Amino acid sequence: MPRLRSSCAAAILFVIVSICVALPSAAQSLSTAQVPRAADWPTYNRDLAGTRYSPLTQINRDNVQDLEQVWSYPLGRNVTTGDLGGGSEFTPLVVDGVMYLAGADHIAALAPESGRVLWRVDISDGSPSRRGIAYWPGDGDVPYRIYVTSARRLIALSPEDSETFTAVMPAQYHSAPLVYGNLLIVGSDGPPGGVRAFDARTGALVWEFLSVPKPGEFGHETWLSDAWQNHPNLFHWAFSMTLDAELGLLYTAFESPGPYDYYGGDRPGDNLFGDSIVALDVATGERRWHFQTVRHDLWDFDLPAPPALFDVTIEGGGEGEIVPVLALASKTGYMYILNRATGEPVFGFEERQVPSSDVPGERSSPTQPIPIKPPPIAKVDFDSSDIVRPEDTSPEHAAFCQALYEQSGGFENAGPYTPYGYRAPDAEVSSTIVFPGSMGGANWGGVAVDPELGYVIVNTMDAGSFGWIEPYPDNPDIYVRNSIYGHLARFWWNTAEPNSDGNVYSGGERAWPCNKPPWASLLAVDASTGEIAWKVPLGITDELPTGKQRTGRLGVGGPITTAGGLVFIGATNDRRFRAFDSRTGEELWVTRLPMSAFAVPISYQGRDGRQYVAVVAAAASALDDPSLDDAQQLIVFALPE
Repeated sequence: MPRLRSSCAAAILFVIVSICVALPSAAQSLSTAQVPRAADWPTYNRDLAGTRYSPLTQINRDNVQDLEQVWSYPLGRNVTTGDLGGGSEFTPLVVDGVMYLAGADHIAALAPESGRVLWRVDISDGSPSRRGIAYWPGDGDVPYRIYVTSARRLIALSPEDSETFTAVMPAQYHSAPLVYGNLLIVGSDGPPGGVRAFDARTGALVWEFLSVPKPGEFGHETWLSDAWQNHPNLFHWAFSMTLDAELGLLYTAFESPGPYDYYGGDRPGDNLFGDSIVALDVATGERRWHFQTVRHDLWDFDLPAPPALFDVTIEGGGEGEIVPVLALASKTGYMYILNRATGEPVFGFEERQVPSSDVPGERSSPTQPIPIKPPPIAKVDFDSSDIVRPEDTSPEHAAFCQALYEQSGGFENAGPYTPYGYRAPDAEVSSTIVFPGSMGGANWGGVAVDPELGYVIVNTMDAGSFGWIEPYPDNPDIYVRNSIYGHLARFWWNTAEPNSDGNVYSGGERAWPCNKPPWASLLAVDASTGEIAWKVPLGITDELPTGKQRTGRLGVGGPITTAGGLVFIGATNDRRFRAFDSRTGEELWVTRLPMSAFAVPISYQGRDGRQYVAVVAAAASALDDPSLDDAQQLIVFALPE
């Protein structure tokens, strides 16, 4: 018997900020969002709840090993910027038998069975979003429209009459808008940080939620010494948002306060709404509740993805009681399962005493909220026995990592939320190591839900960051992180040859973390119990002998699930795309790609009745390499006809 069912309405009526376009009535109820057609993938997360669950079953556990590539579409090099758009992380849409996607400098509509171009519109003066677009089905005489962000521009494309509508947003946002009823909702990648909704018919600002509260607003007291005035850059850069239509709540996820990720002496206090899930009234933008995952962040532990929403029967939580929950995976290495109506942790949390910072002027939080369940989904501590050994990988790798440890003066770590230690000018080298490092834990790929099993699926990384805090040379009142390898300070070895500066520390596909494998995992959390149902390494290291290759690989991007009992995911820097059994985590299918796929895939059904799976492969170590122009592409798979 299934223990979990999706409760949030799933499809969206998409709108655009333009006084020129006639749109549906404002009287539309918040509870009337439509359920997507099974064949479609109409939004970034497929549904408002963010489950990324496709009900298609043609591709399943029994035949997925037969998948083969059927077509591809090159995304190209941007003619304005001259590059590949920074490596696309794009998730396409499929609606009513048409696929929509953004290339490096254009938006296109394709036949999803073949990749044949139906129409194409070039985007000038900048690049379209590398992450996603939005679709609105039209209204009366107004044809359907595609919406894309480009820095501070919100662009509407009208393919039938070639008209383009552009609105200027108060802050730039590089992801797909979330559209519901007559509201268009966007986040922020630039100041002033926050979330905003616009009236689609007039372009007027309907509401604005700023992430740093002003005097008289809830949470203002968490910014002491008037620090709120100098911190407009607490962004909502997550690629999307989620929404419960029945509750009328929009779920947002904010980053850590900046501009100094590892120093907060200039912002004393808990710093709401940094690192917070904030539930907003979607009609007014008013805060209904919040949950702060990290107080006074000193680790760059952003919330990089919104939560997924679903209903679940909690074991031991009362006979037959169904609880509306959300699940959010964070860079902290923890998963937060909350009652989405109230914000209360479903399995409780511990207010744990954590180590204090010794940086001058710093006032770190004495405690942090740590979930009782689930257990950590990534590595959250370190001791010297965790350093890789020759038998784990190779003698060269182990020797580099041991030398890194010794040259750094050893590594201090007192468990979760260990702050970076202070190093005075000219003092002996002494380093702190933090797990997870600044890449996470979980990153912006977020989670997917299997409603038949009640599992929340997520990919995580076990890679640390190390170093110390020191005065900034140009301003001794400000402190920054540094290390023997500079400010990047990530605990890994690069197997590539040193660059022109002699740097052997940069990341990319040749990065091998210095802790013992696995370095990345795919795991399932049983939402009814809060326990980890299964966990497997995600990714291989080709350069190692066969028996050592299952190391897991670093990377970003996220999973999807299907009713065929499958989890599809790229998200690793080994240029692979994989399918797993959602019940057990067994890898059932893998294929090599021309580049790594740091994007969320999709699954859809074409007009020909075939189920397809598609993913953008566009991540590589050297995007300025002209030979990669055609390698950055959307790649589509299906079963043989």
